[in-house]
Amino acid sequence: MTIRVLLADDHPVVRSGLAGMLAVEPDIEVVGEAGDGEQAVSLATALRPALVLMDLRMPVLDGAAATARIVGAVPGVRVLVLTTYETDTDILRAVEAGATGYLLKDTPRDQLVAGVRAAARGESALSPSVARRLVEQVRGPAERLTAREQQVLAGVARGLSNAAVGRELFITEATVKTHLLRAFAKLGVDDRTRAVTVAIERGILPGA
Repeated sequence: MTIRVLLADDHPVVRSGLAGMLAVEPDIEVVGEAGDGEQAVSLATALRPALVLMDLRMPVLDGAAATARIVGAVPGVRVLVLTTYETDTDILRAVEAGATGYLLKDTPRDQLVAGVRAAARGESALSPSVARRLVEQVRGPAERLTAREQQVLAGVARGLSNAAVGRELFITEATVKTHLLRAFAKLGVDDRTRAVTVAIERGILPGA
């Protein structure tokens, strides 16, 4: 099955280079090129490609805003960001806008082509440095557990049941479970024991 790709970059030389690189792949077809974000939205809506290869810094409408509009307007489309920039703000804006992947322009050719195929399948395609930053961002909220989440986790660390924690904090058992689930998500764990262990390791709870 051919992957129909729309290129969105404000530099003609970059678009030409990408088009030439992808043209030799038997399963990839470049169906259009956009020089700004607004044009990218218009072409994506008209051409309905499987994938948009999107630069972030573009005139008229930036890449993150264009990504959000494309994802909202074209069912099933994937957007793979290809940019020079890898600041936390840029990465998070692109991901929040709905980008499936985020590659840097110095990505080797074979990895870029593999990323295009992966993103078209709906899989995340991330440059290693970007992946590290995203993991750090996801884990970051572990340092920002709410006071109530910390209280609930402290009760669990003392061996209390959800019901007992609820009685101690004057909240329902269901509320205790909700706080625990949120704490699990922030800590990147899926059970009570691991949550306590990780919280202690990170200094969120005092050690034994």
